[in-house]
Amino acid sequence: MTVLTPTPFQAQPEIPPYVPQGNECQLFETALVRQLPLLLKGPTGCGKTRFVSHMAARLGLSLTTVSCHDDLAAADLTGRYLLKGGDTVWVDGPLTRAVRSGGVCYLDEIVEARKDVAVVLHPLTDDRRILPLERTGEILDAPPGFMLVVSYNPGYQNILKALKPSTKQRFVAIEFDFLPKEQEIAVVSTESGLEAARVAPLVDLAHRLRAMKGHDLEEGVSTRLLVYCACLVDSGMPAREAVLAALIEPLTDEPDVRAALREIAHAVIA
Repeated sequence: MTVLTPTPFQAQPEIPPYVPQGNECQLFETALVRQLPLLLKGPTGCGKTRFVSHMAARLGLSLTTVSCHDDLAAADLTGRYLLKGGDTVWVDGPLTRAVRSGGVCYLDEIVEARKDVAVVLHPLTDDRRILPLERTGEILDAPPGFMLVVSYNPGYQNILKALKPSTKQRFVAIEFDFLPKEQEIAVVSTESGLEAARVAPLVDLAHRLRAMKGHDLEEGVSTRLLVYCACLVDSGMPAREAVLAALIEPLTDEPDVRAALREIAHAVIA
């Protein structure tokens, strides 16, 4: 049996900008030092992934990010045997590589993955901090510099895709939300290059649309979409066209709801 070696550690050269909402940066650092797994929960596009990228770069840690989906199984994280050049070799998955080399392993939207993923994570999220690889017979001890971070959106779940209480209670948790209006204006302006005075009505519109979540909309406007919209405006697109493309069309396919959202947008955006 041949085992492919993990990719060497490489620190990220730049620190992505991030505006703290509370004590989450201190909590992240403490969780790393005390070897505690971390759970991030909050609406889509509120800054969870940016926060992880920021902290990993700030602390000089390698970052492995996995976007979870319906077909993601435990083997996709741990690894599998593959045929290479006529030989059967074991190829580590992203979780295994992170455990071997250290750094942050971030599983985004963990509830989207198959149920067997949680079983694999359990030994890593208690005092054992181990990753058993049944197919190779290895038991990997997570090094002190390894940290497991997962995220999910509690407002966008159903019974079949809920994070079990037994899994939640294995993590230290941080709740995220959208930034207050003035802070969000500053962030969107910085990210897009559009002056704050022109960003302000876009953020005001986003706050109004977020109030419709759970009624006509499944999700509110994310800060990410606001940045996209501001980028379009900064590139010369009329504000109403940018709003339609970046803040309305991505939110709904229902003609009646889109019409209602356009009316709200026209009342706010000149």
